[in-house]
Amino acid sequence: MTHALLYSRAPLGIEAREVRVETHLAPGLPAFTIVGMGDTAVRESRDRVRSALVNSGFEFPQRRITVSLAPADLPKDGGRFDLAIALGILIASNQLGKVSTDHLEFSGELSLNGLLNPVSGILPCALACQDSQRSLVVAKDNADEASLTGVDTLAASQLCEVAAHLTGQGPLPAHRSDPPRNLPFQGGCLSEIRGQATAKRILEIAAAGGHSLLLCGPPGAGKSMLASRLPGLLPSLRTRQALEVAAIHSLKQPRDSQVFYQRPYRAPHHTSSATALVGGGSYPKPGEISLAHHGVLFLDELPEFDRRVLEVLREPLETGEVSIARAAQQLTFPARFQLVAAMNPCPCGFLGDPEKSCGYRCEKAKRYQSKLSGPLLDRIDLHLDVPAVDAHELLGDKEGESSEIVCLRVKEAWQQQWQRQQRLNRDLSPDDLEPLLRPHRDWLAGVMNRLGLSARALHRSIRVARTIADLAQSEEVERDHLREALSYRQNIEKGG
Repeated sequence: MTHALLYSRAPLGIEAREVRVETHLAPGLPAFTIVGMGDTAVRESRDRVRSALVNSGFEFPQRRITVSLAPADLPKDGGRFDLAIALGILIASNQLGKVSTDHLEFSGELSLNGLLNPVSGILPCALACQDSQRSLVVAKDNADEASLTGVDTLAASQLCEVAAHLTGQGPLPAHRSDPPRNLPFQGGCLSEIRGQATAKRILEIAAAGGHSLLLCGPPGAGKSMLASRLPGLLPSLRTRQALEVAAIHSLKQPRDSQVFYQRPYRAPHHTSSATALVGGGSYPKPGEISLAHHGVLFLDELPEFDRRVLEVLREPLETGEVSIARAAQQLTFPARFQLVAAMNPCPCGFLGDPEKSCGYRCEKAKRYQSKLSGPLLDRIDLHLDVPAVDAHELLGDKEGESSEIVCLRVKEAWQQQWQRQQRLNRDLSPDDLEPLLRPHRDWLAGVMNRLGLSARALHRSIRVARTIADLAQSEEVERDHLREALSYRQNIEKGG
């Protein structure tokens, strides 16, 4: 036999396309060629595979070796095809005898000594492999992640073990991984924050409806602490959601299986670029907003971000996804995140405080706040001024409700929303909102004109009011619910 065919996968966004790894040995001067639109790492497989075969006790054929990675027009990167290429050479050179590989897929990078190294993006490959009803052979360090999908996973630590499995001399055992459920979130408890009753209330509303939130206040008021407690108020991920999140993270840095059912919490630094936030690269990878899918994205010191960076948030906040276009391809990554942002009212942070203020005039504070565009602020559901904590409250013994207690109310509100409309209140369409605003149409018209609200801002306030009603276990949205929702719509003044 001078020809061998094996199967592997090439991640493309959060999907994984099938790759046929064909190996052909022909007479002629010794040569080793890999074709099929591979990047530098793929082309370097020739040296890794040659050394791995020799150091594993196999013979490297002194013939003309051609490896085709098909389809040829699909971009391929990394060392994930090393294992399939090495096995293809062994099969084509008849070193393993007659073996069957039609029921298997292979993904693993080879060390020079024949050890198997883990690769990125293994979870999308495992999901696709499960659909094709094949078993997946991976490095041991990838086994836990791959088996989360339920695919039949075979884990090996070196090339020799895979060869022994194919010949029947040493079958690889099936690998199983069962991540723990209901582990407490490690970001701290809400009861640790003293005072800030209004901020805790608005945090509960944000959690109950999936609403975005902007906290504005002086340094040390507790804005970052409040934001870090939000994931602990949210219900655990469902299995399908957890797989989506894990598949996205697998493309960059796999999540620990211990937090498989926990919602992600991302807090990028304000020096992050637009590419870091939305994703990109020659082979596009997900950015922070996609890594926060089904979780929380916290942007501290919001005006310190480059304005062009912040503007890229506008589309994902509306659609829940981000599209990255390149000359050869266009990929779409999910980005259904919950935005929590924090900022100071002015550069020194103490605007309006006669004792601590640096003396900036109102115009300078407006210029600082004007770094945030009106369209972006319009897409944030809840705005709140967070005052400094009173010394007596800070040093007192009284503790507030724990995150666990608040989470129970949030779970109940989520159940009401899924039973009523099969989605969270933040995702209600204008048609869904029409029955809610109909009884209050005239009153809302006056409020809209008096506060200068846009149509988008009004709709977002109505969604918040629906969440407040759910927390109050009210079937109807009452006028008091609307008043509270509108009170959290404090527009930040913007200067020119």
